[in-house]
Amino acid sequence: MENSELIRFENCRILKHGQIVENDYLLVRNGKIEDYMKVYFDEGKEPDIKINCKGALLSPGLIDIQVNGGFGIDFSYNVNDVEKGLQTVSEGLLQYGITGFCPTLVSSSPDVYKEILPKMGCTSGAINLGTHVEGPFVNKARVGAHAISNLRTFDEGMKTVEKVYGNLDSIKIITIAPEIEGALDVIKQLTNRGIIVSIGHSEANLRTAEAAVKSGASLITHLFNAMVPFHHRDPGILGLLTTEPIYFGLINDGCHTHPAATRIAYRTNYDGLILVTDAISALGLHEGVHRIGELEIEIKENCAHIVGTNTLCGSILPLNKCVKLFDEYTKCGKIKALEAATLHPAQMLGIADKKGTLHEGADADITFFDDNLDVLSTWIGGRCMYAKCTNSFEIIKT
Repeated sequence: MENSELIRFENCRILKHGQIVENDYLLVRNGKIEDYMKVYFDEGKEPDIKINCKGALLSPGLIDIQVNGGFGIDFSYNVNDVEKGLQTVSEGLLQYGITGFCPTLVSSSPDVYKEILPKMGCTSGAINLGTHVEGPFVNKARVGAHAISNLRTFDEGMKTVEKVYGNLDSIKIITIAPEIEGALDVIKQLTNRGIIVSIGHSEANLRTAEAAVKSGASLITHLFNAMVPFHHRDPGILGLLTTEPIYFGLINDGCHTHPAATRIAYRTNYDGLILVTDAISALGLHEGVHRIGELEIEIKENCAHIVGTNTLCGSILPLNKCVKLFDEYTKCGKIKALEAATLHPAQMLGIADKKGTLHEGADADITFFDDNLDVLSTWIGGRCMYAKCTNSFEIIKT
């Protein structure tokens, strides 16, 4: 199919404008969704190609804002062949319906950041939407699977940030513990430069968390995990869900978050809820013991722990299955479950005019689902990048 050809997706149901429209169709040209009224009535043009979707549910492509790696690749340790590793993960994510993602680096040394960040470029599979650096400006008391030796403080404020990361151009999100001295001023400066600041791996109380939001922070990294648990006298970061407009990532893999906690988050602030995987290099690998950088981890029953401990070290459940579990746990329905992994992350990233939606003018990044929310095929810019089987759809030349 040529990019300039007019493509009509038909015999489908489409998630758009907050509803699933039955027996609808999409027109795509030059990788964008076209206004069918304009095409048919102003141009009088018929499609060059028809795609028989065979009754599939067409959703905006899934977006994962926290992917540490997958398929044996760990972005934080894949220093020797960054570009190849990035392509391997981006192509592997397509099978899960993911069309955009934020490759994520855990707390690392300045040398590692300066080697890896400049190479986090364009991808051949799911689109790189900008790097998420999770640390090293986090609290050692909530370090999780991060190496304490790599943690830093803001000794020289923003100068420290620049010394640690080097060039900030490829960075989209930075996770910071706001209680670290000097953090609030750094948050202001980062947001002024267009970088999204997320609160995470933190011991912050509610007052400090609210101050971080007023300074520009707009996201919480993996809600409930690596933060002070809820307390009725000071709910900590969790209190932001009821006091401030905030987005928050939720690892809904059945390991990191109990179904009841998922329901609490959903009922408290659904509009800010973003499903994430926090996927590690063992995503897509078999059960057993694997080495991730400096750590040995064990995969068992869809959970990954540091060997010999109860410490979770990221998820191995793909985002499409997190969406299914979210619907199962909350009974929210397909629309809300999918929007938590499409529209909401796009809104948080500031790209909802072209990603996370199927309205006219948006990028034609589309995931075909069956009635059980299993992925049938994944399309980027109107091109099929992955198909579960050869008869998932039918191409008809006109």
